[in-house]
Amino acid sequence: MKIRIIKLTPESLAGLLQGKASAFTSNLPNDAEILDVKMDLFTKQVSMVVRSESFEDIVETMPIPEVNLSKQAESKSAPKPAAPIKLQAAPEPKSNVAKLPQPQPSRMASKMENEFSPEQRKLLSFTVKEDCVVVKPVMFLKAEWDDINEVVRSLGGKWVKGAIISYWEIPLQ
Repeated sequence: MKIRIIKLTPESLAGLLQGKASAFTSNLPNDAEILDVKMDLFTKQVSMVVRSESFEDIVETMPIPEVNLSKQAESKSAPKPAAPIKLQAAPEPKSNVAKLPQPQPSRMASKMENEFSPEQRKLLSFTVKEDCVVVKPVMFLKAEWDDINEVVRSLGGKWVKGAIISYWEIPLQ
């Protein structure tokens, strides 16, 4: 898989879309294409899945690496003109974006998350989206998929097959 994840704050993304000067630099390849964009309301992060032939190929069973964003040095003498964002691929999956404290998830979402075993929770990410909890695998699931699917179905959820990223949805009751 030749994909990476870029994580930004909603404010950073809005600034980029408005053409404002960016505080980040990167060198995103010219053939890069955005495959998916998600907003996580709990962590206040925008995650973008980006694909490029120039990215190093990774094994499907490994988590998708994140792209490190490097901060530009800010000068107080004169404002900088708007510059395109440049991204540098990270050798290890760490993010330099400031970690925001996670707000408490709703009680129903926490109860649903506790239905999974600790081993299963390590393989999944949980987010609340409108009227459902979205459960995404963080790596390729082999034998664990059936057990996790059984737990999701017992909670009234279903598997949602996407073109690139698939996940489970469990309705909040």
